[in-house]
Amino acid sequence: MGRHSYSDKTEADHLKKIEISWLKKHGFLEDWKSGTISWTYNVTGDQSSIGIEVSALANEPFARLHYTQTENNGEQQKFDYKIPLTTSPCPLGGERYWFLCPFFRSGEYCGQRVGVLYKNGDYFACRHCNNLTYSSKNENRKYKMFPLFSVMTLEKKIEDLQAKIKRPYYAGKPTKKQRRLEKLYDQASAKYRKYPSSPLEMLI
Repeated sequence: MGRHSYSDKTEADHLKKIEISWLKKHGFLEDWKSGTISWTYNVTGDQSSIGIEVSALANEPFARLHYTQTENNGEQQKFDYKIPLTTSPCPLGGERYWFLCPFFRSGEYCGQRVGVLYKNGDYFACRHCNNLTYSSKNENRKYKMFPLFSVMTLEKKIEDLQAKIKRPYYAGKPTKKQRRLEKLYDQASAKYRKYPSSPLEMLI
């Protein structure tokens, strides 16, 4: 799959995004399901959409995306690719799903476990591969007050803590760091559910 190469950070606020919490809410993570995700621009009323197919039954679960994109020269280009999914155990039982970013950064496969993928170019990828920032951060020094930046902050905390955990469980019980990680997961999931996709509204 292709690579991103951006010299300047792009604002994430207006990008299309796909969230694990949204897939779960609409029943895509129960077994196998296909459907359409559409975005409606509140200002212009214009719409765009992609086809999605999710298999949670396979040994290697995945989300398959397919869509057609019109280039600047008017030509249409078709995209059809899979995004690996992975799971992590929940303290009280069950599993939590995550995307594995399918892109490359600095010449290396990303594979970062994330709850949100953004489209900044041809493909959906994590915020690191897209080199994203947020307009709320740029517009106000008190950017931590903004819901979207709080999501970004939680993602960063999760990534940092994941890198430190060498042994998530001891004697069948989660370690202190693992318990903190699960708490961050819950906080991030709540943020994903509450933060609107404005100015894009995701429909099914």
